Amino acid sequence: MRKIIYWVHTSLDAHIDGPGGAFDWPVLGPELFAYGDALNERVDTFLYGRVVWDMMSGFWPDAESMSNDPHDLAFAPVWRRTPKIVFSRTLQQPEGNVRVIGGNLAEEVTALKESPGKDLLLTGGSILPGALTQLGLIDEYHIVVHPVVLGGGRPLFLKPEERLTLQLVDSRSFDSRTVLLRYERPQG
Repeated sequence: MRKIIYWVHTSLDAHIDGPGGAFDWPVLGPELFAYGDALNERVDTFLYGRVVWDMMSGFWPDAESMSNDPHDLAFAPVWRRTPKIVFSRTLQQPEGNVRVIGGNLAEEVTALKESPGKDLLLTGGSILPGALTQLGLIDEYHIVVHPVVLGGGRPLFLKPEERLTLQLVDSRSFDSRTVLLRYERPQG
């Protein structure tokens, strides 16, 4: 069965964006980029909620015209060719290799996990990851903690209905700036 991997950046005070949706604070470097690239090799589909989709689709299709960063230039073609699924009840069908799912979340995501292929990468957000967490459908949590206190914004985890206990399976630092905390759901 395919796994869903939740890949997210957070501040020290556990916000995935700052007040007003600011996302100008992540500290990225070569080691963190290399980890992200290796994670992308494990997957064949990118998953997004509507807010993250709007941010990603506003940059990656034309990244080369907006950035000369070597990582951006290398990742842009990967992003464009990788199939994407956006979970939204309001988004009309976007262009490209994008599928929109707005129906029964548990049923649709379970079918995705049971279909053949590599793992699925859920990037950012808190609403969709929160719903998938409540349904027990996220298998791995790759949380990158950045050295910033935002003082507000969307929380990393919305208030869960039940306590969630995870097992730490890896931690490491990148570029002497960020820390990865990788958790899995306990087996059994």
